[in-house]
Amino acid sequence: MRGAIAIMAACAALTLVACESKQDNAAEKQADALENQAAATTNETQETQLNAKADAIEQNAGNADGGMTTNNTPNTSPSEQH
Repeated sequence: MRGAIAIMAACAALTLVACESKQDNAAEKQADALENQAAATTNETQETQLNAKADAIEQNAGNADGGMTTNNTPNTSPSEQH
């Protein structure tokens, strides 16, 4: 029984690792850079625009797999919440 649980846990871990692609990682770095720029600016309009670009990059990067990992992900963008 313990062996089966260990195998299932290993498969789950491998599945999660497979979700991370090079495109996802590159997009995350690009989005992080834009978010850092947004945090550093004193111009609120520019901050909102930079955060929106970062959000779009993150959302689009996840769709490289056809939305398999992001189709059901809620939008948590603070720039789109009112």
